[in-house]
Order: sequence, then structure tokens, then C-alpha cells
Amino acid sequence: MLPSQRHLFDIPDDVAWLNCAYMAPLMRPVCDAGERGIQRKRRPWLITSRDFFTESERIRSLFAALVNANADDIAIIPSASYGAAVAARNLPLHAGQRVLVLDEQFPSNVYAWKEACLAAGSDLLTVRQPADGDWTDAILQALDERVAVAALPQCRWTDGGLLDLERISSACRNYGAALVLDLTQSLGAMPFDVTGLRPDFVISACYKWLLGPYSLGFLYAAANHQRGEPLEYNWIARAGSEDFSGLVAYRDDYQPGARRFDMGERANFHLLPMGIAAVEQILKWGIPRIAETLASRNREIANRASALGLRCLDEKRRAGHLLGLRFPAGIPSGLPESLAKRKVFVSARGDAVRVTPHVYNTDEDVDRLFAALEALM
Repeated sequence: MLPSQRHLFDIPDDVAWLNCAYMAPLMRPVCDAGERGIQRKRRPWLITSRDFFTESERIRSLFAALVNANADDIAIIPSASYGAAVAARNLPLHAGQRVLVLDEQFPSNVYAWKEACLAAGSDLLTVRQPADGDWTDAILQALDERVAVAALPQCRWTDGGLLDLERISSACRNYGAALVLDLTQSLGAMPFDVTGLRPDFVISACYKWLLGPYSLGFLYAAANHQRGEPLEYNWIARAGSEDFSGLVAYRDDYQPGARRFDMGERANFHLLPMGIAAVEQILKWGIPRIAETLASRNREIANRASALGLRCLDEKRRAGHLLGLRFPAGIPSGLPESLAKRKVFVSARGDAVRVTPHVYNTDEDVDRLFAALEALM
């Protein structure tokens, strides 16, 4: 496992930031990369036309390494909702078909499908929370030949409820359903591999478990979707865009692979260096090591919470990095705010208090959490 990496972050000793699923703090090297980018933008005469492409391709390759894909499979996007909108535009729906989502799924992977269903006369099928916590079984029971798209996470954002994506993807293929995955609450903290699962689209924002900046994200598009329709028609996604002098010779063809789905102004001169620095560090640590480190931390928190009468999903049915604690009588009013006054930071999501540490946390942070909980309960 990884020892605490707090030295890489600007977190005061008296702050227990157990809220990575809300927003990750930026590492010092990530901030330094962003500041260098801002300084470069102050002197645009130093920015060449080649600079519009080099960092884009670097971060595209880094994200591809996270999911075991090729750089050609990756688009650079600003948000998870943007990625979901690309997927919704390129997966056909017909009247009477269904799009399957989870109860209380993060809205960025719901709203696009609500609109698509409305336009097509299709139905949004919501899988309700199972009493036994087995989301995989509940999804498999809901899947049938009417489901055209399953739009799902790898784990549930409110309490860490885990999905067995191997079984789900196999069932989707059997029924001919497309699989769209929003990994914003898991990528970087859980291993993921597109080669075995064969999803149609995979989406992830950068500012949570990838420890990167806000307004930067990534979209994986399977090869059979890479000639699809983009959301916007920007110049840089077109073939030949490297030649600035020839941009007025308008082109109908695109850059290869998933690049046609890139957002406009993708060559952001401070966000991309920040994203590169963050993902490079994730890859250096190794996602399996991160996952085991966070699972061990949350295992300790779950055991101590149980002694206070709090409940969480069984370890076999939740993601190791994301812990939802439930109180016997519901979340006490104002609990997250009261904890924040003691410099202990968590989130309330649904009916759970979400505790999400990362490699910057220490044993003292956990002690501070439970001292505060015991004082408030």
C-alpha cells in the first residue's frame, strides 16, 4: 500500500478532508503546472501552432493508459454531461425502447437520457435500490430485449454500491443493449479495462479521483462509434487543422478516431498541463495500489463506525474507496455542517453520509472524524 502522500498536497494538519468524491484537492505539482501554463499564456508570442496539439495528444495517451485503450479512442471533453450528450446523440433510440439507469444515479448520466427518451418516445427505466444491496442482480433482472442503452456507473456515487460490470456488460451484449459508463466516481481509484468489458462509451471528469482540474474530462468511444456525430463543429477536430494557414480551406473530414468528439478550445494552456501532471502521478502510483490503500482506510472507518451503531454496505457490495454511512434514525440535521466547523469534511448524499478519503489522509484524520462524530451524536 501507499504511505500517506500528504506532502504533495496543501492540506493543513488540522483539516481532515475526507471528501474526495466531492472534489479532490490539487497536488502541488499540478498547481505548478497550471501556473506555468498561465504564465505562458501571458506571452502568446511564445505559443506556436504545434502547441495546440502536443499537450492534447499527451493527455489523450495518458487517459488511454488508464483504461487500456488507444489514444485514437479518446476525446477531450469539459464534463461528464458533455460525454453523456455525445453518447445520447450517437446511440439510436426508438419508440417503445428503454434506457436503463439506477435510482439516485448522478444526474449528469441521467438528464441526457431523459431528453433522448422524450424525443424518441422511449422510456427511462429506473432500477430501484435493492433491499439486499445487490445492484448487479437488480440490473440483470431489469435487462431485457427492450433495453437499448444501459447508462451506468462503476459504483453508486451516494454510498459506493458496487456493480459487477463484467456480468452486466455480458448481459447487455446478449440483449443487444449499448453500455455507457460514467466513471467519474471511480476512475483513478478502481481498476478498469475497456478490452474485456467492451463498453460503447466511457466518460470521466478529471476533478475527483483523477486529482485534476475542474472543466476537464475524457470520453472513450468504441471503434464502431468513431464516425459518429459530434456535439459541436469546431475547427481543431477537422482534418488538416495543424495547418493554420489553410483553415479557410474548409474540410468535411475529421481528425482520426474519437477526436471528432473533442470540445472546442481543447488546447487549454493551463488545464491540460494540470491534467497531465495529475494523471502522470496516478499512473506512477498505480491504480491497484491506490485502490488497496483506500479500501484499507475505509475498512478501518467502517469498523469504527459500526461500533457507533452506524451501518454501511457490506464490503463485498461496495467500492473500496467510497463509503456511505447510514444512521439508525437518518442523518442528524446539519451534521456535515457541524463536522465542517470542526474541520472535518464529508458529504451527505441521499440517505448516507459519504466518507471518501484519498492518499493524502492520515490516521489522525480518521481519529478527528470519530472524535467529532462522538461529540455530535
